[in-house]
Amino acid sequence: MPYLYSNIPYFKCWVRREYTHNHDKYHGEFLHAMAVGVTTMPNRCLSFHVIFTGVEAEGEPEDTIHGGAMWARMPITALVGDTPFEEWPEPMQVYDAQPWDCSSHHNSVYVINRATPCPWLAKIDGQMFPARYYFTVDYAESEIADDPAQHKSSHVLELLDAGEWTGNIVALPNNRVRVTHPAWFQTGEGPPDFRPSQHIHYSKSDLDYTLDVNRVFDNLYNDTEE
Repeated sequence: MPYLYSNIPYFKCWVRREYTHNHDKYHGEFLHAMAVGVTTMPNRCLSFHVIFTGVEAEGEPEDTIHGGAMWARMPITALVGDTPFEEWPEPMQVYDAQPWDCSSHHNSVYVINRATPCPWLAKIDGQMFPARYYFTVDYAESEIADDPAQHKSSHVLELLDAGEWTGNIVALPNNRVRVTHPAWFQTGEGPPDFRPSQHIHYSKSDLDYTLDVNRVFDNLYNDTEE
């Protein structure tokens, strides 16, 4: 399992330019980039390795400075999807964009293929918004990540038709999203009747089984005939 950094299915995006200047200036300006990797650090939001493309927003002068420059650990709240906007999306608080911080340096990146074609529904600040699924980041090898009652994965999404937040990139756990696909299933409404499991399931949890050598080693080479 990768430690700290993983390659991702890259996506084009816009970066809030104030993040490239210690938030001192350039508020409301954006630089075009490709997000190519993700970093996970406990008690921080996801951050991304970006390569700037030198492409400028419509109406802006041609950018001949930033193309090919890179930035590591760009916070998720700096990223906006590469989508035509009538107006740039408003910034989000970290607790809205990623309600649960990363739980470990150890991570895995994967794409849930069956959940990719159709929009997801993302619950943010009490409202459900459609979203485009990019990929998922999961965690292991820490007390929280390995606790079945506390574990959270991070589904990376671009918000669609979300009012002033349309286009922002977010990372939400299972209990803040729903997958939609009318050809495969009917999307439910209201809260699912779920409760987080407090149990860890493993083969040696039953003492009677563990102490029964005949059962433990009941394989193809075990001659049970009398």
